[in-house]
Amino acid sequence: MIVCVCNAIREDELRAVARQGESEPVCAYKALGCEPICGCCLDYAQEVIDDEHKRPARRNRSSVVVNFPRAA
Repeated sequence: MIVCVCNAIREDELRAVARQGESEPVCAYKALGCEPICGCCLDYAQEVIDDEHKRPARRNRSSVVVNFPRAA
């Protein structure tokens, strides 16, 4: 879903920046290399960021190590 039409910022991009620590839309947009233009998206962007911060931390599946027993 598109959060910001002016900058073509997708929700998944905004969530990724929120997981990296951004907590305000203006800072998140800056991290994405842009800035708000018309400002109509800022309330929704804040909702998306807040929602992402409420979610439990996601595990990076590539770092999970599974040790299986060796065959006898």
